[in-house]
Amino acid sequence: MIKRLFDLFASALGLLVASPVLVPTMVAVWLQDFHSPFYIAPRVGRGERPFRMVKLRSMVVNADKTGVDSTGAQDRRITRVGHFIRRYKLDELTQLLNVLVGDMSLVGPRPNVKRETDLYTPVEKELLTVKPGITDFASIVFSDEGDILADKPDPDIAYNQLIRPWKSELGIFYIRHQSLALDLRLILLTILAIVNRPAALGSVANLLAKLGADARLVRVATRQDPLVPTPPPGATEIVTSRG
Repeated sequence: MIKRLFDLFASALGLLVASPVLVPTMVAVWLQDFHSPFYIAPRVGRGERPFRMVKLRSMVVNADKTGVDSTGAQDRRITRVGHFIRRYKLDELTQLLNVLVGDMSLVGPRPNVKRETDLYTPVEKELLTVKPGITDFASIVFSDEGDILADKPDPDIAYNQLIRPWKSELGIFYIRHQSLALDLRLILLTILAIVNRPAALGSVANLLAKLGADARLVRVATRQDPLVPTPPPGATEIVTSRG
């Protein structure tokens, strides 16, 4: 109940504070092709129930029809305004609307498409026992997801091999240690990551260590080592496709 009240207050305040930036950006998105500035993204939420996530559109109209879920930084579907939106994570701010209506929380594992959740191992299914969030440990550690996938011939396969396993582990770790105090820390670190990513990564690694995270998880949070193909939690083989 306390988490929900905090979500309601913070999301309403966030939309109000962000409106001087969001409104001009929405106008800019509309002016570039005269289509809606919003992209309604189907996602899977708590209890495996589908919901419609509101994003500020950063790609061309009907970009989702290509069947590719993961996006590299140089993806040709990203518009000029879209690069600005993605750089400053403005597409995440409109998800405060989902927090207001109760589909999402401010902090929690990021929601995925059904093709992604269909691949979850029994261990990863724990990610679907809570409301998805706008940010969490993984959102900070992999805020450069687009850059990681930029030069990969198949972004979906690369995502499943390099990013998904760690995102899942970080999401599960959050669920097992969640508290209002941790939520506040992660919100502040998310803001810090926009202006000083190295400092945010160091703080996330320190926070994970203090909470008793596995040394592997702490190490990956620093992002000092190259990412290598890794099986997701609960799997014995590396996932090579989305099915």
